[in-house]
Amino acid sequence: MVSSDSDRTVTRPRPWLSLGVLVFAYIGIYLCRKNLSVAVPILQEEWGLSKERIGLVASISTIAYAVGKVLMGPVIDRLGGRRALLGSMVLVAFFGALGGFVPGLTALTVVYSANRFAGSASWGGMVKIVPEWFQQARWPLAFAILSLSFVFGGALAVAFAGLVAKVSHDNWRLILGAPSLVLLLLALGTWLMLRRSGEAAPPNSPSPEGVVGKDSGFNWRQIPELFRVRQLHVICALSFTLTFLRETFNFWTVDYLKTEALGDLPTWKAALLSTPFDTFGVLGILAMGWLYGRLSHKGRRWVLFWILLVLSLLLFALPLATRHGLWAVATVIGLVGFLAYGPYSLLAGVLAVEVRGRSYAATVAGLVDGTGYGAGVLAGGYFGHLVSRGGYALGFQTIAVLMLISAVMALFLYSGGGDGNTTPPAPDEHASD
Repeated sequence: MVSSDSDRTVTRPRPWLSLGVLVFAYIGIYLCRKNLSVAVPILQEEWGLSKERIGLVASISTIAYAVGKVLMGPVIDRLGGRRALLGSMVLVAFFGALGGFVPGLTALTVVYSANRFAGSASWGGMVKIVPEWFQQARWPLAFAILSLSFVFGGALAVAFAGLVAKVSHDNWRLILGAPSLVLLLLALGTWLMLRRSGEAAPPNSPSPEGVVGKDSGFNWRQIPELFRVRQLHVICALSFTLTFLRETFNFWTVDYLKTEALGDLPTWKAALLSTPFDTFGVLGILAMGWLYGRLSHKGRRWVLFWILLVLSLLLFALPLATRHGLWAVATVIGLVGFLAYGPYSLLAGVLAVEVRGRSYAATVAGLVDGTGYGAGVLAGGYFGHLVSRGGYALGFQTIAVLMLISAVMALFLYSGGGDGNTTPPAPDEHASD
């Protein structure tokens, strides 16, 4: 059978190319976010600040980010993903550049919090865009690739800011301001690549899980109905526990390795041994994205159950791995990252779209991420309190219990409505672009 012109058009690899554009766009957001961590020690010295005072910038801006996630979700769903993403990029670049001109700590806190608030719209914008380009069975893999942006974004942002610091001889104004130029260029490239794409969903795209009938469009009055969807409750609960785990390991692993796990390690070696968490996490995200779209809803529930159960067992065993040396500990940390990042990458991505379709994708993703960042705050002070009382063993055991609870919750992800055993549609070879 001869393919029509329209068939030839939709079989081009443009959706994946466009997805790559979004990955770089979000990396650009991170360039103007994580650069502050490189400027912090310089600011402490120049402004004579304590760690507690400079830490307030991170705390207040994280609250602004979490609030933005929740508040901006409905706005994104109303305005559209492209406008939200491009507007977010431009505003982040503006506030990032403005950060290089602040006169003191108060102004830096205000500007950086505005930066984070503006940046909160970028992920929701992308979550709303991606389902337009792919049939439903391909959503998990597409969102898995998109999720690589926040893993690589953090690393590249710190590396770029470090390069600016080296070239500028630790000029904090350039460290804070220079990444904005890169983000503006990325915003221009993103606009050029996405301007021809419409806001319509792929033709013949099946209705997402939880949606009765057609994905008919966003309606402000329908938002309260989201809170009656049990799937949303489960996803938010998983976001809370998995974000708590992720932020704990991101913040505390080096300290654990250096001070308790393996004796008095040099800082560089402790930092090196902590990297398997993110490195193996990348593999976990891709593996989950590849597998999830090929499973029935029943299969998805049980895969998540066993992953979270094994994750719980590994966390219980982590303190015991210290008896077997450096590489045993690094291996367990890598396995934790592999198992944790896969489910984590689903939450504000494909699962957010499944709750109530594309029309409410950003709203749901904002609620899920907002819940997660609430847990992220606890990963600092509360986990530190646990470590002070009972050492890292108590801290890891607490997270292990949370993973055990999460495993049980995962069994209710798709239950109800008689569709728990429904097999998602097979990948369509003619994905829309």
